[in-house]
Amino acid sequence: MMVERTGVSTNTYRRVEKGDPSVAMGPYAMALFVLGFGTALGDLVDPRRDDVGLQLEREFLPKRVRVKLTSRPL
Repeated sequence: MMVERTGVSTNTYRRVEKGDPSVAMGPYAMALFVLGFGTALGDLVDPRRDDVGLQLEREFLPKRVRVKLTSRPL
């Protein structure tokens, strides 16, 4: 039933069950979705929950932004 619902071959699904790291992420994601863990997977990859990534992003932001003044014609 899981093979049919995930849309992968029987061989691929067996490899997913064994935790084979050479299987692409798609079949794992589909299996989690079928089992009702789609929201948990979405939370895992949500960039707003990546505290380390957000901290690194803040470090690379300029500390001060200066506006360049240009002369305007009268």
